[in-house]
Amino acid sequence: MRITLLAFSYFCEKNCMKLVFATNNRHKLEEIRAMVADSIEIVGLNEIGCHEEIDETESTLEGNAKIKSDYVYDKFGLNCFADDTGLEVEALDGAPGVYSARYAGENATFRDNVDKLLNAMLDTDNRNARFRTVISLKLGNQQHFFEGICEGEITRQMKGSKGFGYDPIFKPKGGELTFAEMNMEEKGRISHRGIATVKLIAFLSELV
Repeated sequence: MRITLLAFSYFCEKNCMKLVFATNNRHKLEEIRAMVADSIEIVGLNEIGCHEEIDETESTLEGNAKIKSDYVYDKFGLNCFADDTGLEVEALDGAPGVYSARYAGENATFRDNVDKLLNAMLDTDNRNARFRTVISLKLGNQQHFFEGICEGEITRQMKGSKGFGYDPIFKPKGGELTFAEMNMEEKGRISHRGIATVKLIAFLSELV
């Protein structure tokens, strides 16, 4: 899905608009870039010279997304957006949630997190789960939030080699494929991050 964006950017050069996405995760950058037209350039933290880790110390997705967007704006003076995403599993009372990226520990790999989750659910038939993304957009002194939710279930084994994180064990509701079995366009149409991004782009397009 490609969406034309005629919206706000932190600077214009040869009619190409640019907006900072406060992440160094190349997978997230690829997903977002695949959703917007060539007239908008999404740049990551490395591209603006921000190489430090931004600590996510809040207990909510909204709070962590805000920390990152505020950090870039306050230090670099650039308008930007940031996201935080959590996998919320019903049988685990919403865990791992805001701690999804470090569910198996601070230095855990994606595979470590997936293995821990599957082990925690070995004895349950309730596989209901949802991915939730919150985007924080910082434009000047204004803050805006956009949420995307994708309902689904946790599979009993990993399937697919695309995507990242928990994608190999998350199957969206009504589908037969895990996120890791979908290409970026297929995933972008229904994913939590895709839904939140559509809302972001729709908001920005109303500014002109």
